[in-house]
Amino acid sequence: MPRHLVVCPGQGAADAQRGRRAASLPEPSLTGVIDVKRMTWRDVAWLSEAADDPSACRTTWALNPRAPYMLPTGSFFDVVSVDQRVGLEAFDQLLRRGLLFGPIMLDHGARRMGFFMASQSWQGFADQLARGEGSAPTYRYLSHGSVVVVPGPQSVPGDRYEWFRGPTDRPSANPLGPAALATTLVASAELLTCADRYGMNHRTVPAVAPAALEAVPAHAR
Repeated sequence: MPRHLVVCPGQGAADAQRGRRAASLPEPSLTGVIDVKRMTWRDVAWLSEAADDPSACRTTWALNPRAPYMLPTGSFFDVVSVDQRVGLEAFDQLLRRGLLFGPIMLDHGARRMGFFMASQSWQGFADQLARGEGSAPTYRYLSHGSVVVVPGPQSVPGDRYEWFRGPTDRPSANPLGPAALATTLVASAELLTCADRYGMNHRTVPAVAPAALEAVPAHAR
C-alpha cells in the first residue's frame, strides 16, 4: 500500500494494479485554508483519462468518490512533490501575486504537497530553478515512469489524500506556470530558512508575570 506521494519510479503495470486502490487514512486536514471547489464529473473525466484503465477509474470514483487512485504521470500531467511547509508558503505566494498554477494535492501521511503541471514541463522548471537567487528546496519531479496517488474527487477533511486546489481543468502548457512554481519554491525555502534562523538566534525571554513581581522585595527589582 502506498505510503508516500511518490510511489515508485518505473513501477510495473502489475504492481500498479495491485496497489491501485489506496486506503484512506485519517489525518489532520488543511482544507479550511482555501475554499476548494468540488470537482464535477467533467473534471473527473479528464483526470481519469490519465489512468491505465480510465473506465475502471471512473467506476471506482462513482462507487466511492473519496477513494484515492493511482495514476501514472508524464502523459496528462507532471507533479512536483515538496515538503508541506514549503508547499504552503509557495501556494500563498502564488495566490497572493496572481501567478499561474494548477491543481494541488496534499498527502497528510507523508506531509507533502504535489503541484500539478502540464506534462513535459521539466526543462522550463529546471531552467528557472537554476536562475533562482537562492537554493532550491528538496523536491521530487514526477514524469514518465512514475506514478502518484491522487485523492478522490470528493475528498474530505480527515482523508489522507486531499485536494488543496481541485483539478478542475487539465494543467495548461503555458511556460509561465513552471517558471512561477520554481521561483516561488526557491523564495519560500529561503524565507523559511531565514525565519527559522532568526527564531533560533532571537528567542524571546518569557516576561515575568505581575503576580511573581509582587512577591519580589522592592529593593531587589
